[in-house]
Amino acid sequence: MNFKSTVKTGVAMCALAALAVVACKKSSTTSTLSSADDNGGYASDAAKLESNGNSVLSIADNAATASGANLRTTGCATITRTYSGGDTTVTIDFGSGCTGFDGKTRSGQLMVTFNGAYKAPGTTRTITSNNYKVDGLTVAVHKTVVNEGNNASGQDYYTVTVNDSIYLSSDSIISWSGNRTRTWISGYNTPEILDDMYSIAGTTVVTRANGHVFTFAIESGAPLIVANDCHYIEAGTVNITGTSLTYERVLDYGDTPNCDANATVTINGHTYNIMLH
Repeated sequence: MNFKSTVKTGVAMCALAALAVVACKKSSTTSTLSSADDNGGYASDAAKLESNGNSVLSIADNAATASGANLRTTGCATITRTYSGGDTTVTIDFGSGCTGFDGKTRSGQLMVTFNGAYKAPGTTRTITSNNYKVDGLTVAVHKTVVNEGNNASGQDYYTVTVNDSIYLSSDSIISWSGNRTRTWISGYNTPEILDDMYSIAGTTVVTRANGHVFTFAIESGAPLIVANDCHYIEAGTVNITGTSLTYERVLDYGDTPNCDANATVTINGHTYNIMLH
Protein backbone atom coordinates (compact mmCIF):
# COMPACT_ATOMS: atom_id res chain seq x y z
CA MET A 1 0.00 0.00 0.00
CA ASN A 2 1.49 3.38 -0.91
CA PHE A 3 1.13 6.62 1.02
CA LYS A 4 -1.58 8.08 -1.23
CA SER A 5 -3.83 5.07 -0.78
CA THR A 6 -3.06 5.08 2.94
CA VAL A 7 -4.21 8.69 3.17
CA LYS A 8 -7.49 7.94 1.40
CA THR A 9 -8.32 5.10 3.78
CA GLY A 10 -6.72 6.59 6.88
CA VAL A 11 -9.86 8.06 8.42
CA ALA A 12 -11.76 4.80 8.11
CA MET A 13 -8.86 2.85 9.57
CA CYS A 14 -8.57 5.28 12.47
CA ALA A 15 -12.12 4.38 13.45
CA LEU A 16 -11.23 0.73 13.92
CA ALA A 17 -11.60 0.17 17.63
CA ALA A 18 -9.65 3.26 18.59
CA LEU A 19 -6.34 1.48 18.44
CA ALA A 20 -7.71 -1.61 20.16
CA VAL A 21 -6.17 -4.93 19.25
CA VAL A 22 -8.46 -7.56 17.75
CA ALA A 23 -6.89 -10.91 17.03
CA CYS A 24 -7.92 -14.12 15.35
CA LYS A 25 -6.07 -17.30 16.22
CA LYS A 26 -4.70 -19.11 13.17
CA SER A 27 -6.99 -22.12 13.55
CA SER A 28 -10.67 -22.93 13.46
CA THR A 29 -11.01 -21.49 16.95
CA THR A 30 -11.46 -17.73 17.17
CA SER A 31 -9.90 -15.84 20.08
CA THR A 32 -9.73 -12.20 21.09
CA LEU A 33 -6.83 -10.38 22.70
CA SER A 34 -8.52 -7.52 24.52
CA SER A 35 -6.75 -4.17 24.68
CA ALA A 36 -8.10 -3.81 28.23
CA ASP A 37 -5.93 -6.57 29.72
CA ASP A 38 -2.24 -7.32 29.62
CA ASN A 39 -2.58 -10.08 27.03
CA GLY A 40 -3.54 -7.61 24.34
CA GLY A 41 -3.18 -4.22 25.97
CA TYR A 42 0.59 -4.01 25.81
CA ALA A 43 0.41 -4.29 22.00
CA SER A 44 -2.24 -1.58 21.75
CA ASP A 45 -0.26 0.71 24.05
CA ALA A 46 2.95 0.06 22.13
CA ALA A 47 1.20 0.89 18.86
CA LYS A 48 0.02 4.23 20.26
CA LEU A 49 3.47 5.10 21.57
CA GLU A 50 5.34 3.98 18.44
CA SER A 51 2.93 5.78 16.12
CA ASN A 52 3.10 9.04 18.04
CA GLY A 53 6.85 8.78 18.54
CA ASN A 54 7.62 8.26 14.86
CA SER A 55 5.21 11.03 13.85
CA VAL A 56 6.89 13.49 16.21
CA LEU A 57 10.33 12.66 14.79
CA SER A 58 9.08 13.05 11.21
CA ILE A 59 7.43 16.39 11.97
CA ALA A 60 10.51 17.64 13.83
CA ASP A 61 12.85 16.54 11.04
CA ASN A 62 10.75 18.25 8.39
CA ALA A 63 10.26 21.48 10.30
CA ALA A 64 13.92 21.77 11.29
CA THR A 65 15.30 21.10 7.80
CA ALA A 66 12.68 22.55 5.46
CA SER A 67 10.95 25.25 7.53
CA GLY A 68 7.68 23.40 7.15
CA ALA A 69 5.80 20.43 8.55
CA ASN A 70 3.74 19.59 5.48
CA LEU A 71 4.30 15.86 5.73
CA ARG A 72 1.67 15.36 8.40
CA THR A 73 0.02 18.75 8.85
CA THR A 74 -1.01 19.80 5.32
CA GLY A 75 0.68 23.16 5.93
CA CYS A 76 -1.74 24.31 8.61
CA ALA A 77 0.87 24.54 11.38
CA THR A 78 2.67 27.81 12.05
CA ILE A 79 6.46 27.49 12.08
CA THR A 80 8.64 30.03 13.92
CA ARG A 81 12.38 30.13 14.65
CA THR A 82 14.19 31.79 17.53
CA TYR A 83 17.92 31.95 18.21
CA SER A 84 19.89 31.93 21.43
CA GLY A 85 23.66 31.74 21.29
CA GLY A 86 24.48 28.83 19.02
CA ASP A 87 21.08 27.14 19.44
CA THR A 88 18.05 27.35 17.19
CA THR A 89 14.54 26.57 18.42
CA VAL A 90 11.80 25.74 15.93
CA THR A 91 8.27 25.98 17.33
CA ILE A 92 5.59 24.05 15.46
CA ASP A 93 2.22 25.44 16.48
CA PHE A 94 -0.84 23.42 15.49
CA GLY A 95 -3.21 25.94 17.07
CA SER A 96 -6.54 24.65 18.28
CA GLY A 97 -6.66 21.87 15.68
CA CYS A 98 -4.83 20.88 12.52
CA THR A 99 -5.71 17.73 10.56
CA GLY A 100 -2.83 16.07 8.71
CA PHE A 101 -2.41 13.74 5.76
CA ASP A 102 -2.57 10.78 8.16
CA GLY A 103 -6.10 11.74 9.28
CA LYS A 104 -4.99 12.73 12.79
CA THR A 105 -5.89 16.07 14.33
CA ARG A 106 -3.13 17.77 16.31
CA SER A 107 -3.21 20.83 18.54
CA GLY A 108 -0.74 22.59 20.81
CA GLN A 109 2.97 22.89 20.14
CA LEU A 110 6.13 20.91 19.51
CA MET A 111 9.49 22.61 20.10
CA VAL A 112 12.73 21.45 18.46
CA THR A 113 16.01 22.90 19.74
CA PHE A 114 19.25 22.05 17.94
CA ASN A 115 22.85 23.21 17.90
CA GLY A 116 23.91 22.45 14.34
CA ALA A 117 22.90 21.17 10.93
CA TYR A 118 20.64 18.10 10.97
CA LYS A 119 23.10 15.98 8.97
CA ALA A 120 26.20 17.18 10.82
CA PRO A 121 27.82 14.64 13.19
CA GLY A 122 27.50 15.76 16.80
CA THR A 123 24.34 17.80 16.29
CA THR A 124 21.93 17.36 19.20
CA ARG A 125 18.21 17.99 18.92
CA THR A 126 15.83 18.16 21.88
CA ILE A 127 12.12 17.75 21.15
CA THR A 128 9.57 18.82 23.77
CA SER A 129 5.87 19.63 23.81
CA ASN A 130 3.47 22.23 25.13
CA ASN A 131 -0.16 21.13 25.52
CA TYR A 132 0.36 18.89 22.47
CA LYS A 133 -2.63 16.68 21.65
CA VAL A 134 -3.30 14.04 19.01
CA ASP A 135 -6.96 13.27 18.36
CA GLY A 136 -7.78 14.84 21.71
CA LEU A 137 -5.25 12.85 23.77
CA THR A 138 -2.48 14.80 25.47
CA VAL A 139 0.96 13.54 24.43
CA ALA A 140 3.89 14.64 26.61
CA VAL A 141 7.08 14.52 24.53
CA HIS A 142 10.69 14.61 25.61
CA LYS A 143 13.23 13.23 23.16
CA THR A 144 16.94 13.83 22.67
CA VAL A 145 18.37 12.94 19.25
CA VAL A 146 22.13 12.91 18.62
CA ASN A 147 23.68 12.59 15.15
CA GLU A 148 26.41 9.97 15.62
CA GLY A 149 27.81 10.26 12.08
CA ASN A 150 28.23 7.22 9.82
CA ASN A 151 28.07 3.57 10.84
CA ALA A 152 30.27 0.81 9.34
CA SER A 153 27.98 0.73 6.28
CA GLY A 154 28.36 4.46 5.68
CA GLN A 155 24.80 5.26 6.83
CA ASP A 156 23.93 8.20 9.07
CA TYR A 157 22.62 7.03 12.43
CA TYR A 158 21.19 8.73 15.48
CA THR A 159 20.82 7.80 19.13
CA VAL A 160 17.38 8.67 20.49
CA THR A 161 16.58 8.96 24.19
CA VAL A 162 12.83 8.70 24.77
CA ASN A 163 10.70 9.73 27.73
CA ASP A 164 7.13 10.16 26.42
CA SER A 165 3.64 9.73 27.87
CA ILE A 166 0.08 9.61 26.51
CA TYR A 167 -2.77 10.70 28.78
CA LEU A 168 -5.72 8.45 27.99
CA SER A 169 -7.67 10.36 30.67
CA SER A 170 -6.82 12.59 33.61
CA ASP A 171 -5.82 9.59 35.76
CA SER A 172 -4.86 7.03 33.08
CA ILE A 173 -1.40 7.36 31.58
CA ILE A 174 0.80 5.13 29.45
CA SER A 175 4.48 5.97 29.16
CA TRP A 176 7.74 4.71 27.76
CA SER A 177 11.40 5.41 28.27
CA GLY A 178 14.66 4.07 26.95
CA ASN A 179 17.19 4.36 24.17
CA ARG A 180 16.95 3.70 20.46
CA THR A 181 19.31 3.73 17.50
CA ARG A 182 17.70 5.23 14.38
CA THR A 183 19.59 4.54 11.14
CA TRP A 184 18.81 6.42 7.92
CA ILE A 185 18.67 3.60 5.35
CA SER A 186 16.99 5.25 2.34
CA GLY A 187 16.45 8.74 0.92
CA TYR A 188 19.46 10.38 2.55
CA ASN A 189 20.83 11.85 -0.67
CA THR A 190 17.57 13.24 -2.06
CA PRO A 191 15.75 16.48 -1.19
CA GLU A 192 12.44 14.56 -1.14
CA ILE A 193 11.25 13.80 2.39
CA LEU A 194 8.67 11.13 1.58
CA ASP A 195 11.32 8.67 0.37
CA ASP A 196 13.15 8.67 3.73
CA MET A 197 13.25 5.32 5.52
CA TYR A 198 14.80 4.39 8.87
CA SER A 199 15.62 1.24 10.80
CA ILE A 200 15.21 1.30 14.57
CA ALA A 201 16.96 -0.84 17.17
CA GLY A 202 17.13 -0.78 20.96
CA THR A 203 15.12 -1.42 24.11
CA THR A 204 12.38 0.60 25.78
CA VAL A 205 10.25 0.14 28.87
CA VAL A 206 6.47 0.66 28.63
CA THR A 207 4.34 1.34 31.71
CA ARG A 208 0.64 0.70 31.23
CA ALA A 209 -2.13 2.67 32.94
CA ASN A 210 -2.63 -0.28 35.33
CA GLY A 211 0.96 0.14 36.52
CA HIS A 212 2.26 -3.02 34.88
CA VAL A 213 5.68 -2.66 33.28
CA PHE A 214 6.87 -4.30 30.05
CA THR A 215 10.25 -4.40 28.36
CA PHE A 216 10.23 -4.10 24.56
CA ALA A 217 13.47 -5.36 23.04
CA ILE A 218 13.76 -5.06 19.26
CA GLU A 219 15.18 -8.34 18.01
CA SER A 220 18.77 -8.28 16.82
CA GLY A 221 18.82 -8.68 13.04
CA ALA A 222 15.14 -7.68 12.73
CA PRO A 223 15.01 -3.91 13.35
CA LEU A 224 11.78 -1.98 13.05
CA ILE A 225 11.42 -0.34 9.62
CA VAL A 226 9.60 3.00 9.41
CA ALA A 227 9.14 5.23 6.37
CA ASN A 228 7.97 8.82 6.06
CA ASP A 229 5.36 7.84 3.46
CA CYS A 230 3.66 5.35 5.81
CA HIS A 231 2.31 5.79 9.34
CA TYR A 232 2.60 2.10 10.21
CA ILE A 233 5.65 0.13 11.24
CA GLU A 234 6.51 -1.78 8.06
CA ALA A 235 8.68 -4.64 9.35
CA GLY A 236 10.63 -5.90 12.35
CA THR A 237 10.27 -8.04 15.47
CA VAL A 238 9.94 -7.10 19.14
CA ASN A 239 10.36 -9.42 22.12
CA ILE A 240 8.09 -8.43 25.01
CA THR A 241 8.50 -9.46 28.64
CA GLY A 242 6.81 -8.36 31.85
CA THR A 243 6.20 -9.59 35.37
CA SER A 244 2.47 -9.94 34.67
CA LEU A 245 3.12 -12.16 31.63
CA THR A 246 3.57 -15.90 32.05
CA TYR A 247 5.15 -16.20 28.60
CA GLU A 248 7.28 -13.92 26.46
CA ARG A 249 5.40 -12.30 23.58
CA VAL A 250 6.89 -11.94 20.12
CA LEU A 251 5.36 -9.06 18.16
CA ASP A 252 6.17 -9.48 14.46
CA TYR A 253 5.50 -6.76 11.88
CA GLY A 254 6.81 -8.94 9.04
CA ASP A 255 10.12 -9.62 7.31
CA THR A 256 9.56 -7.48 4.20
CA PRO A 257 8.64 -3.77 4.52
CA ASN A 258 4.96 -3.33 3.72
CA CYS A 259 2.71 -0.40 4.60
CA ASP A 260 -0.25 -2.00 6.35
CA ALA A 261 -1.69 -2.42 9.84
CA ASN A 262 -1.11 -6.17 9.99
CA ALA A 263 1.12 -7.91 12.52
CA THR A 264 1.23 -11.12 14.54
CA VAL A 265 1.76 -11.94 18.21
CA THR A 266 3.14 -15.32 19.26
CA ILE A 267 2.34 -16.48 22.80
CA ASN A 268 3.54 -19.85 24.07
CA GLY A 269 3.71 -21.28 20.56
CA HIS A 270 0.32 -19.91 19.44
CA THR A 271 0.34 -17.20 16.77
CA TYR A 272 -2.41 -14.60 16.46
CA ASN A 273 -3.11 -12.18 13.62
CA ILE A 274 -3.60 -8.66 14.94
CA MET A 275 -4.36 -5.24 13.48
CA LEU A 276 -2.58 -2.29 15.00
CA HIS A 277 -3.17 1.39 14.43
